[in-house]
Amino acid sequence: MKDQQSDIDPTESQEWQEAIEDVILRDGPDRAHFLLDKAVQQARAAGARLPFSATTPYQNTIPPDDEVDMPGDRDMEWRIRTINRWNAMATVVKRNRISTEYGGHIASFASSAALYDVGLNHFWRSKSAIHGGDLVFFQGHVVPGIYARSFMEGRISEEQLTKFRSEVAGGGLSSYPHPWLMPDYWQFPTVSMGLGPIMAVYQARFMKYLENRGLIEKQDRKIWAFLGDGEMDEPESLGAISLAAREGLDNLIFVVNCNLQRLDGPVRGNGKIVQELEGEFRGAGWDVIKLLWGRGWDELLEQDTSGKLRQLMDETVDGDYQTFKSKDGAYIREHFFGKYPETAELVKDWTDDQIWALRRGGHDPKKVYNAFLRATKSENQPTCILVKTVKGYGMGSAGEGQNITHQQKKMQVEQLKEMRDRFRIPVTDEELEKDIPYVTLNNAQKAYMSERRRELGGSFPRREPSTESLEIPDLDKFKGQLESTGDREISTTMAFVRILTTLLRDKKIGKRVVPIVPDESRTFGMEGLFRSVGIYNPLGQNYTPQDRDQMMYYKESADGQVLQEGINEAGAMADWIAAATAYANHGVPMIPFYIYYSMFGFQRVGDMCWAAGDSRARGFLLGGTAGRTTLNGEGLQHQDGHSHILAGTVPNCISYDPTFSYEVAVIVQHGLKRMYQDQDDVYFYLTLMNENYRHPEMPMGAEEGIIRGLYRMKKTARPGKKHVNLMGSGTILVQAIQAAEMLEADFGVTSDIWSATSFNQIARDCQDALRFNRLNPFAEQRRAYAAELLEGVKGPVIAATDYMKNYAEQIRSCVPGRFTVLGTDGFGRSDSRVNLRRFFEVDANHIAAAAMVDLWREGAVDDKILQQALNKYEIDGGKPNPRLV
Repeated sequence: MKDQQSDIDPTESQEWQEAIEDVILRDGPDRAHFLLDKAVQQARAAGARLPFSATTPYQNTIPPDDEVDMPGDRDMEWRIRTINRWNAMATVVKRNRISTEYGGHIASFASSAALYDVGLNHFWRSKSAIHGGDLVFFQGHVVPGIYARSFMEGRISEEQLTKFRSEVAGGGLSSYPHPWLMPDYWQFPTVSMGLGPIMAVYQARFMKYLENRGLIEKQDRKIWAFLGDGEMDEPESLGAISLAAREGLDNLIFVVNCNLQRLDGPVRGNGKIVQELEGEFRGAGWDVIKLLWGRGWDELLEQDTSGKLRQLMDETVDGDYQTFKSKDGAYIREHFFGKYPETAELVKDWTDDQIWALRRGGHDPKKVYNAFLRATKSENQPTCILVKTVKGYGMGSAGEGQNITHQQKKMQVEQLKEMRDRFRIPVTDEELEKDIPYVTLNNAQKAYMSERRRELGGSFPRREPSTESLEIPDLDKFKGQLESTGDREISTTMAFVRILTTLLRDKKIGKRVVPIVPDESRTFGMEGLFRSVGIYNPLGQNYTPQDRDQMMYYKESADGQVLQEGINEAGAMADWIAAATAYANHGVPMIPFYIYYSMFGFQRVGDMCWAAGDSRARGFLLGGTAGRTTLNGEGLQHQDGHSHILAGTVPNCISYDPTFSYEVAVIVQHGLKRMYQDQDDVYFYLTLMNENYRHPEMPMGAEEGIIRGLYRMKKTARPGKKHVNLMGSGTILVQAIQAAEMLEADFGVTSDIWSATSFNQIARDCQDALRFNRLNPFAEQRRAYAAELLEGVKGPVIAATDYMKNYAEQIRSCVPGRFTVLGTDGFGRSDSRVNLRRFFEVDANHIAAAAMVDLWREGAVDDKILQQALNKYEIDGGKPNPRLV
């Protein structure tokens, strides 16, 4: 085989090159691209093995001749931008002069100030009467610059700036974008690396979902996500980009700030992060715009007739590019341009200062404007803008382009003077000796900023949640779930599906319901929704489904209601967050129900669950096939004994482990009212089981206890001398009920049965009461709900759940008398439910035996009776601890 690189006919090769050049001159580069693409396709079809390249030369995508003039007053914007840089720096440095505890970041905004300035002056529209507004995921570390701009606009006071990262006493500013802490300002939480990109993809997708279902108007709204090049190493950053291309999300724009540095050093010292990311995004189907070089380079590139400068740009690695910008013009002349005689010749008449003044593309507002403009005009394709900048730009000797720049919180007086002089900031030496003053705008500058934002609809960023109150169906709408199932055995998952079906059929809120599943619809018995409401796909269904002849066939449609995310819990969770925040981001309250294997919920996407709380998300998470022993055959990987403990770590997550269908109905209806009528910024987590058993009718007056987390579902009319209280949740409550029957039949022990729908809610109430009493010792002391409910009950309390013991242990301080907890600590394993519950010591036998031990400890039974009970219930005192095996 001949060497593919050798040229067997140079004359022919030259003719081909000249022909392409002629097409470019006559019809433009797009026509040349079309012809070359057709030629490549034809060659491949004929069997040619052409190498694939996902990258383009290390140059700007938009040539100078294709650039348009930037609107507005360029000098005015430069002046405002430099003041913004100064105030952003001052915000961090002033706080750290008080104490290094406050932290903060200077370098990230310093590298990207021009990006945000151009966006805020020319692109990002606020929500108004005529436009839904754009949504921006701000890079977390740049917030001092965003606050500083709002200060210049008059939205944030100087006092607030001086309280950056000092929030406890009120009036301060949050460290990063946090809607929970600044609910009228920030749209999204972003500083947990990688979550911003994936959430942005699904926000853009959900916007299309709302448009295609006719719930919002189709407009040219955009989702912008500002990311760091180091952040792109997070799996979530790139994990969903294929979906964005597959669904043609032309409302999505990623802006990756490629300053070549992460927190401790270069992102790709031996490589080129821009080229790597270009290949990732182009390969996934995105339009990629590279913005690498400022206008000063255009002249050099035009003079580069030898092609050596382009070659040098291509072969220089990021580690060297970073080093160049930490040095000076003389160093760049010697170590960059000096590599080849041809490139040295290009700058032989340039001074070192002129060489040093060559800027990267991200610091050239005109080029930023053109990149942004092209991105907003994309059709049927998402866009990624790769912008090359210098980390710490303008910080000079304090950290510009240096490895330490990310952690730089302080600047010495001489370094401040250096920055002041570079950007011509109106601050005197005397002022700097005393303090670092904030700089305010003059009237003309204020008027200019105000006019720019007025044309774009108002101030930005801004969060404006809808206060629309939905008409929630009364509880009796779920009559079928409130009644006894008689001899029929069903699971709580089946009960939930029937409740969901009722809601989907509701004329008032049915269209607002968003069912979300990660490729497990049939596992949860939800395949009926395929036919009734359809699976969302913006392309519709362009194939005949294999099961088309069945009643519940797999039906996709452009206005489908179900979001089926495949085997993708992170994507489904991002989908759920987009739906759960639609009331704020789109002015349309939506009701998402995301059901999944409970083991793959809080454990796998816990960071996103926390972000949901920060986002003030509203909706329902359903942990299906829950419990350590209930999903019996799947073993260690699938068995969940801890999701409720993890759910309890999110302050505004309200979690329940219901046992019966009526409990599910009460909780869902209560959640709907609390979130969509009372406008409470909480979300609900319910565990659902796949175990079938009989469900009783709802006891009279049980609603309050179900909601508050505990109620007595069976009270013994005449408690005997030997009496216990058996408490449980989920399927293990059924075991407790069986244990009560065994105790009475075997030993004449009477029992009250308590359903603990939420040990988390009980515990929070207990803690709140204890806190109030600690802080207010002279006030009338509060009684926790559980303490009042259990006050005066006869006999010990035995609590058993399908979760770790810590779940029920939380309420110990509020349980009067003896309290014993059984739970499923340890790794799960495969077996029958009977064997698993015996192994983890939460079956009816162990519950009954625990009750007998407590009665013995209280003197209600003697040694002989206790031994009979232990023998009867086959309790092995030498059995290995399930937590350790």
